[in-house]
Amino acid sequence: MKAATTRLGLLALATALSACSVLDGDKIDYKSATKGSTLEIPPDLTQLSRDSRYATVPGGSVSAAAMQAGQAAQPSGTANAAAITLGDVRIERDGNQRWLVVNRPANKLWDPVREFWEENGFILTQAESNVGIMETDWAENRAKLPQDIVRSTIGKVFDSLYSTGERDKFRTRLERNSNGGTEIYITHRGMIEVYSSSTKDNTVWQPRAADPELETEFLRRLMVKLGVSEEQSKAVTSTAAPRQPAARVATVNNAPVVQLDEGFDRSWRRVGLALDRTGFTVEDRNRNEGTYFVRYVAPNADKKEPGFFSKLFSSNTATPPLKYRIVVRGQGETTTVSVLNEAGAPESSANAERIIRVIADELK
Repeated sequence: MKAATTRLGLLALATALSACSVLDGDKIDYKSATKGSTLEIPPDLTQLSRDSRYATVPGGSVSAAAMQAGQAAQPSGTANAAAITLGDVRIERDGNQRWLVVNRPANKLWDPVREFWEENGFILTQAESNVGIMETDWAENRAKLPQDIVRSTIGKVFDSLYSTGERDKFRTRLERNSNGGTEIYITHRGMIEVYSSSTKDNTVWQPRAADPELETEFLRRLMVKLGVSEEQSKAVTSTAAPRQPAARVATVNNAPVVQLDEGFDRSWRRVGLALDRTGFTVEDRNRNEGTYFVRYVAPNADKKEPGFFSKLFSSNTATPPLKYRIVVRGQGETTTVSVLNEAGAPESSANAERIIRVIADELK
């Protein structure tokens, strides 16, 4: 009881301190949440059991061809993006998106990227080289804790009493490009602990917005892991980016869609990042057809809590996952994002509306 009271008292202080930039003074020091308090995620966002054809290859490596099996080599689609090259690594920027392009095959990058996350204090809960995706567990940035004299003397003994009230998870996606190299994307998801009542005697976890600064910082650190110097990496990631065009929800042929005032290449990348940030299980993708193959667990209709993030403390659900196709169709400088069912037919159900709204909210 005393431990809980101390922890709740520290939560308010940690929340006030979180307004400061997490990157000030290079303050990043993650501790895996699995080593301390556990954090379960909503059943409609959890990473579900995969089909056996997506299982990790023994030994953790796979050829670039296998990672994109069945898909023709695609142009990188970065003609309009700013690029800065350092050795065989370059960072691309398009609007507020950043990603790395490395002139090495995916099978040469898989192990270094996996080592990178482990060296930064994370445990990988997903590492599927067949589809080029790895994901960390929920972890806490311990550098955001106040470094006062009290913690410096007793904090090392009672370290579990201290908490930032925040957890972070990162997904890394590797995609082969037409030149035999690899594009690397990093996306962030966050949770925050808040008081559940005015008496402040209990807390609950709820989602918080993705942090582009954290994504950029880990891209920069990954550049260093891949051979770029600290000074060079800081110089090329410090430029501010312009605001992205907004997304809007519309209805076309009685089905919900997202409309974007930009071409296919930019929309394809933005939708992919949106799916990663919101935790969809992306089983496969086909850029030729503009299709992401995803799985989704619908919220329980009997629950009183509204919204996509309606349940936070149970990953068990009797509802089977449903398979959908997120289709990106470009025509000139406009793009439409729609939802198809597993058979490829247009979907206009309540689930389709939820999926479209979640994607649109992330793209805004």
